[in-house]
Amino acid sequence: MDPKEHIDLEKLPSHVAVIMDGNGRWAQRQGKERVFGHEQGVKAVREITEAAAELGINYLTLYAFSTENWYRPKEEVSALMKLLVQTIGEETKTLMKNNIRLQAIGNLTDLDMKCLAELKEAMRITSGNDRMTLILALSYSSRWEIVEAARKLSEKAYHHQLDPPSINDDLFSQCLNTAPYPDPELLIRTSGEYRLSNFLLWQIAYAELYFTPKLWPDFTRNDLYEALIDFQKRERRFGKITS
Repeated sequence: MDPKEHIDLEKLPSHVAVIMDGNGRWAQRQGKERVFGHEQGVKAVREITEAAAELGINYLTLYAFSTENWYRPKEEVSALMKLLVQTIGEETKTLMKNNIRLQAIGNLTDLDMKCLAELKEAMRITSGNDRMTLILALSYSSRWEIVEAARKLSEKAYHHQLDPPSINDDLFSQCLNTAPYPDPELLIRTSGEYRLSNFLLWQIAYAELYFTPKLWPDFTRNDLYEALIDFQKRERRFGKITS
């Protein structure tokens, strides 16, 4: 039976986040260069994005490039930037066809100028779409984001624009890159690694975590369905007890 038939469409998470891991290892197992794995990973991005939109998920955040990724070999970083520019340009039509809005979080000023220009143009073109919001985390790390939020609040306090005792969870959240979006309810990580890799650490405080041994290029819509089915079987208590 198609696993999609087991999904309760009335109990979908509004926001799903994904750590797309395993492109490099996938390529090495094929006897190819690591960039080949990243190229294949783009196909998985397309399939999972379309599948999430078809189901009715409102937000999908993909960890595409971390601040730590800048320390990879220069050749790989350069190839990733070129691939990103090419992919954004090619996929804008697909996003429009599927009524998907593109957004991004992270220290975007670190991106190559051409990449940033392509990204901004795609975000502008898709800004009116409202079926689903696809959020790319680029040059992103959670520690960077939290430090930036703390800096913003400290500057406001220094200039007497903010009373420090008034700082609470809500105010802090408003200073994060993700302020316009709800917190993820489900976080998926591929490749068999059991760590969060500095991704959305504040936002996933009560998210359900789902780990799969599948490498990202092998992750299909059926794998997404299985993750959602697992999510719907869990009892979400948010630190409380059931009655």
